[in-house]
Amino acid sequence: MATENTAIPSKFISLIATSLQLSEKQVRNAIQLFNEGATIPFISRYRKEMTDGMDEVQLGDAKDQYDKLCELAKRKLAVLKSIEEQEKLTPELKARIDNCWNITELEDIYLPYKPKRRTRAEIAREKGLEPLAKMLMKQQSNDVEQMALSFVKGDVSDTDDALKGARDIMAEWMNESEAARNSIRTIFSREAIISSKLIKGKEEGAQKYRDYFDMSEKLARCSSHRLLAMRRGESEGFLRVSISPEDDHCLERLDRIFVKGETQSAQQVAEAVTDAYKRLLKPSIETEFASESKAKADTEAIRVFAENLRQLLLSPPLGQKRVLGIDPGFRTGCKVVCLDAQGNLLHNETIYPHPPVNETAQAMRKVQKMVEAYDIQAVAIGNGTAGRETEQFIQNTRFDREVKLFVVSENGASIYSASKIAREEFPDYDVTVRGAVSIGRRLMDPLAELVKIDPKSIGVGQYQHDVDQAQLKKALDQTVENAVNRVGVNLNTASKHLLIYISGLGPQLAQNIVDFRAENGAFKSRKQLMKVPKMGAKTFEQCAGFLRIPDSDNLLDNSAVHPESYGIVESMAKDLKMEIKELIQNKELKKSIDLQKYITPTVGLPTLNDILQELEKPGRDPRSEIQVFEFDANVKTIGDLRIGMELPGIVTNITNFGAFVDIGIKENGLVHVSNMADRYISNPAEVVSVHQHVKVRILELDIERKRVQLKLL
Repeated sequence: MATENTAIPSKFISLIATSLQLSEKQVRNAIQLFNEGATIPFISRYRKEMTDGMDEVQLGDAKDQYDKLCELAKRKLAVLKSIEEQEKLTPELKARIDNCWNITELEDIYLPYKPKRRTRAEIAREKGLEPLAKMLMKQQSNDVEQMALSFVKGDVSDTDDALKGARDIMAEWMNESEAARNSIRTIFSREAIISSKLIKGKEEGAQKYRDYFDMSEKLARCSSHRLLAMRRGESEGFLRVSISPEDDHCLERLDRIFVKGETQSAQQVAEAVTDAYKRLLKPSIETEFASESKAKADTEAIRVFAENLRQLLLSPPLGQKRVLGIDPGFRTGCKVVCLDAQGNLLHNETIYPHPPVNETAQAMRKVQKMVEAYDIQAVAIGNGTAGRETEQFIQNTRFDREVKLFVVSENGASIYSASKIAREEFPDYDVTVRGAVSIGRRLMDPLAELVKIDPKSIGVGQYQHDVDQAQLKKALDQTVENAVNRVGVNLNTASKHLLIYISGLGPQLAQNIVDFRAENGAFKSRKQLMKVPKMGAKTFEQCAGFLRIPDSDNLLDNSAVHPESYGIVESMAKDLKMEIKELIQNKELKKSIDLQKYITPTVGLPTLNDILQELEKPGRDPRSEIQVFEFDANVKTIGDLRIGMELPGIVTNITNFGAFVDIGIKENGLVHVSNMADRYISNPAEVVSVHQHVKVRILELDIERKRVQLKLL
């Protein structure tokens, strides 16, 4: 990883700029900011002038490419050192390596010099057969037996043994030929077929993979979800997966490269070509394409997962309301909790409105008393087992006030309730109480609650356990960080787990802030952050703009205006001969401000426009307002469905091939991408978003496999 003092190679800048279609100035400044310790959220929000407004995705891509180029540079040094130690590094070879910025090409250049285990070719060389291989490669002799006879000595038993050894050496040369490898790669990229077959005797346990028992399609057209499904079936021992082009085409191409004429020597070369392809080249290139296709599928699956997570984290919050949270259940009852407007647990108890206990009337009275005693404004019900029945129960309960009812996704609630975080928050309560609290808090502020759960457990991805775990964690952590900083957090109420994701902070500083708050009371200003242990000027610069203090004497402390820009706002107010409070309240006066007056070498119109926009509504939440949703009261199980029914639903997950929709039964229905609109849709996210309220029609029902096919209306 680059550090603050690392010079940025100009070649890196030009390569990244070309790849991402950005200017070299944008890339250079972005990388420089990263090297100085700036984060993606900080740069995208507060350094727009330096990057010409690069967004979070562009910044993340630039950083990833820069890191990969740094790794490639390290690999080049190792390759040069290895070849130099062999005393085989020529000026031409060094120049080729210096100018190479493709890892595949670099490894091809290095392959002939790479230290090998004891190969068949190496054994043949030890027998002294390399000169024979060179003679055969000239393809001039029509008497190979006579040619080989002089090499029959020592460990070489006869001419057949000599010729076989020479072919082994030639096969290795062919495998190490850049022209040959690139030629086979070209055929693989255009023609390779990925096939999956059921392994004999594995039928019983492999039923979930039956779509892949005998499947083949062009690798270039294989979607990420199908490829990952095949690879999962392979890793679980049910499927055999292969990637292969037409062998005859590959052999024909190699013959054109290596076989010259029709002499006996040429026939030996042709035999070596066949051996090189089947034993060395094909397995090597297949492994390469298997790895590349898996990496592409991983990247695509992670992209979809990250986008779903982003949408989920930015789901509309109810806000600071007093909430009754219910974790539904049948036999074990419904765990009910009462939360105050800050999400603190005030009361909990268990009710039994459903079979087998059926204490419906008693449960109603208990809920009514809790709503009255704790001044409840909204009810949050988990959408798991008994969720629909509990929703109906609450709808049938009369209250002395208006109480809004919401169904909340339970995904990950059980993970949270058994976690160390939950034990720290509620050491005296069991997992059922913690789960109900999480459901209630998810309604109040999904972002603040969901950051406590491993993103992989939130239920908005596919094949999350099959993709590259380091890449997945990096992408999801960045998604959470971007979401948290986009919304901003209340410095005086945010949990440690929320503060961890604020730009520039981390576990230790987040804990220090919480400890400082506990010892000294609520923060009165952003400046006070500098008193937190280990809070330096650089970290303050990175985090301050994303931390809000609603009760601060300085109104800007509750806004996204960065402290470094307070002077600009003060100048604006001074020029208009008024206080900052008046400037914020007077919309017409803000319109009259001439921003050109406040441009400096470091502050341009992008920042000034952001400041004016923030002054319109300081501390505004960028998330939309929550909407009440009701499922069809007549639909509770898959048995209640009929083809042609039109139902309300909530999008729960988006994939490359469509979207899953909760229509009020245990099984989510699938809207295939082809049933999303009357036009071609390449990406379902163009049409729907996670938690969007939609209307769907039932197209197909498979009761046995519990599958529901839907059409978006």
